[in-house]
Amino acid sequence: MHKIVQSIEDEVRSMPSAIEFEMAYQARVAIDRIKFAIHHTEQFSNPCIQMRDAGLQLLDALERLESLDRRFQIRSRISVGRNGTASETKA
Repeated sequence: MHKIVQSIEDEVRSMPSAIEFEMAYQARVAIDRIKFAIHHTEQFSNPCIQMRDAGLQLLDALERLESLDRRFQIRSRISVGRNGTASETKA
């Protein structure tokens, strides 16, 4: 009985939670909006040091969110197999 409960708990811990899916969705929305802002500031603003700095800040935020998104994508593909070892699911 203990092994069955442990197996179920391990599987639940290995899969992303609902809040993680929501955060991943919100990160994707933020990534799209930052890309839009970068594109428009490059296209329509006057080149100056302040706009360059703002662009660098946006790029930094974009890279951080994309890194978080990649980690979530990797985590969401991994599940615990029947023998208790991690295995990648085929999607």
